Amino acid sequence: MKKLSLFVAVALAVFTFTAGAAFSADTLSEIQKRGKLRVGMEPGYMPFELTNQKGEIIGFDVDMAKRMAAAMKVELELVSTAWDGIIPALLTGKFDIIMSGMTLTQERNLSVNFADPYILIGQSILIKKEHADAVKSYTDLNDAKYTVASKLGTTGEQATKRLIGNAKYISYETEQEGVMELVNGKIDAFIYDLPFNAIAVSQKGQGKIVHLAEPFTKEPLAWAIRKGDVDFLNWLNNFMSQIKYDGVYDKIYQKWFQDDAWLKEIQ
Repeated sequence: MKKLSLFVAVALAVFTFTAGAAFSADTLSEIQKRGKLRVGMEPGYMPFELTNQKGEIIGFDVDMAKRMAAAMKVELELVSTAWDGIIPALLTGKFDIIMSGMTLTQERNLSVNFADPYILIGQSILIKKEHADAVKSYTDLNDAKYTVASKLGTTGEQATKRLIGNAKYISYETEQEGVMELVNGKIDAFIYDLPFNAIAVSQKGQGKIVHLAEPFTKEPLAWAIRKGDVDFLNWLNNFMSQIKYDGVYDKIYQKWFQDDAWLKEIQ
């Protein structure tokens, strides 16, 4: 009898845990019940997410999130989160999805699931103007006489350590800090994502830095969600297919990557 009771107790515990896990993985239902889609992002990565003069978060990912919330018929809440804690914040339920220019990597995929990539980018290089004749690619920087930098915890940092390992390396908390240190002559090169670097050189270059615009890596960006949530993953992939079919994606892409009217909002 004690053995039977123990068996029943264990079975009930397993059932309760499994049911709880299944419920917690049903993000779509939670969003519908809450009436709000919560999106985690770090607003410092132009043109994907940034803060305008009014203190509002704007950008490519923001417009995509707005369209997503509208398709769900719910409100949108943007949750500003530091990059180095953005995956832990997702896993502890502080928001439903990461939409923050995140590169899909095998390491990150161990902790989160990724929807299908929505854009392909790569790492490019900003260098001091005086190095323009000597440095034509990342291989030229792979020398102990150079000090190169990227943002902490990013694929830019990983690529720099992997491919430019002979140079002295410095990491910065924000990409803006890295660019300003380059402009001020504190470092020789800054390695970061091509879209950001292209904008940074026109905004802050001041004739002091040069952009080597040919990316030396290929990196797919994708939205991240908690593991085990197959329904949400399916919805996201179908959403992406639909907005590409109906031209919405192209309009958002043109606004943020081909036009520059939005720059007036941050200058």
